[in-house]
Amino acid sequence: MSVLLLVRHGQASFGAADYDALSETGHEQGRILGRALAARGVVPERIVRGGLRRHRETVEGILVGLGESGRDLPVLVDAGWDEFDFDHVLRVHTPSEESQSVMASVGSLPPEEQRAVFQAFFEEATARWTGGTADHEYAESFPAFSERVVGALQRAAEAASGTVLVVSSGGPIGLVTSHLLARDASLWAQLNRVAVNTAVTKVISGRSGLHLSSFNEHTHLEHDRSLLTYR
Repeated sequence: MSVLLLVRHGQASFGAADYDALSETGHEQGRILGRALAARGVVPERIVRGGLRRHRETVEGILVGLGESGRDLPVLVDAGWDEFDFDHVLRVHTPSEESQSVMASVGSLPPEEQRAVFQAFFEEATARWTGGTADHEYAESFPAFSERVVGALQRAAEAASGTVLVVSSGGPIGLVTSHLLARDASLWAQLNRVAVNTAVTKVISGRSGLHLSSFNEHTHLEHDRSLLTYR
């Protein structure tokens, strides 16, 4: 039996010029997770990460937190764990008249309201992307995204003999979880909506296949509510 610990990246820089760079909170979330794993004696045999900057920087923080136990851990890159291109999905989407009206005024809103407006627009756009009626309009359709992520999951499971830490994003982790729970992607939007930065989803790999043990576990952050972030 082996264990895959799927970690969502730390908080990215929402609203900044480079969203892919971690915020200061995101860097701290990675270090805290590393310390929490070390305190529990959880030392993976390897780390697998996606190819995005926020994945790399999250791994760097985890390794700092692990300290000596993480010094010689091999880190492998598998772009199959990358997030879907949500900028492209948003650009392709033509919002409803109501959404267009709200988005036009977003710059005048307080930050929290801006996030809420963006989330509503994001969910509208991804609903179209996952709906299957316009796959030809996207550089990567939802079925293609699903196939890519499932392939990455299979590679990670086949190579594991103990515990493997996988650093990815909310989209791929939500997809994996939906497939393990429902055998399809029907739960993806609901799971993606509640994913916490640096939360851990545990998948057991054994003779009978892959099984979900826990989803979105983030007790390492609950001592400080300012560390609980979702984007």
